[in-house]
Amino acid sequence: MSELPLPPATRTLGASGIAVSPLAWGMWRLAENGRTAADAADLVHAALDAGITFLDTADIYGFDGQGGFGDAEALLGEVLAADASLRDRMVLATKGGILPPLPYDQSADYLRKAIDASLARLKVDSVDLWQIHRPDILAHPQEVARVLDDAVASGKVRTLGVSNFTQAQTAALNHFLGTKLATTQPEISPLRIDCFENGELDQAMLLGLIPMAWSPLGGGRLAAPETARDKAVAAALDVVAGAQGVSRTVAAYSWLMAHPAGIVPIIGSQNADRIAEGAQALKVRWTRQDWYAVLVAARGVPLP
Repeated sequence: MSELPLPPATRTLGASGIAVSPLAWGMWRLAENGRTAADAADLVHAALDAGITFLDTADIYGFDGQGGFGDAEALLGEVLAADASLRDRMVLATKGGILPPLPYDQSADYLRKAIDASLARLKVDSVDLWQIHRPDILAHPQEVARVLDDAVASGKVRTLGVSNFTQAQTAALNHFLGTKLATTQPEISPLRIDCFENGELDQAMLLGLIPMAWSPLGGGRLAAPETARDKAVAAALDVVAGAQGVSRTVAAYSWLMAHPAGIVPIIGSQNADRIAEGAQALKVRWTRQDWYAVLVAARGVPLP
């Protein structure tokens, strides 16, 4: 039975020419549990040493509902300030546009401040990818596009992306941008398969966007499946994991990476061993039969 191709060693972000690893590491929980800059540096090294050079954070990471806004960026900034050589080894991505206690703010004034504030916390002159974290329904995409294009023109941002945007919102912003979008970041996992059938990934391929999958393990539900559906998906992943000597986690990453849109799973673990383990996903082979078995288990009904 023919096998699907393995992921390439690197993927390119849109038309930017920026090459990234086919896996990313996300820092949503970097600032938790009293983690020090030395602890954070160990995690950064674990990712980079495993060949995971695409690092994704956000200004909201660290916010607990009361405080902590910007803490994850600031902690990474301490790491980068202590070892300047690390910056050249990574493709650095962050996000903005959420302003507690407001839900979202992409007014021109706020976006400019948010980009500058992220750079200050990260202690860098520019980021490789800046993404709007969630869409602000009250912001006109043309106004947003002007600010983002200015950020690129000024050298503060190399390329642009969106996160949690609908297809229409993505298309509208992209229409007004001079520097076209390079990435989109939806929730995708073997337990969250909407985008395989609702056109999101087709739009990504049409526009040349790299999809970055957040919560690729279903928020931990793949590790400890409870419902009948979760258990069926886990069992389908375990067939391939067992045959190829990898964990279910690695099989889940590789299942996403087998899609032709070039999905980049974002590893959310803040454990050095689990981050490094993710790199094994580059060697897992899928047949169409095994791949579709996971999809059918997730659908809960046969394909038409």
